[in-house]
Amino acid sequence: MEIVAKFFRALGDPVRLRLLEFLLHEEHTVTECVAHIGLSQGRVSTHLACLADCGYVRVRRAGRFAYYQVTDPRVAELVMLARSLAADNVDALANCLRIDT
Repeated sequence: MEIVAKFFRALGDPVRLRLLEFLLHEEHTVTECVAHIGLSQGRVSTHLACLADCGYVRVRRAGRFAYYQVTDPRVAELVMLARSLAADNVDALANCLRIDT
């Protein structure tokens, strides 16, 4: 169960979830990810490195550019299922005091 908890901790950051959604359908450079997310290149790179280390995205290097894309179609299913579950439980989640946002 510890590895499953770690699996979910990697997804427990709003920036990483936004990056995963952005990378679901096509690969993007770090620069494109920075423009989409609106954070510094350093912060976005750190989140992308986490996603890559955990196996959620792959990186393809071409010259001085790095291209990121979701590695497994099940990640897309998981993100969409999570969105659906959260939407169905929005009031309970909004009122949950035991988990910080």
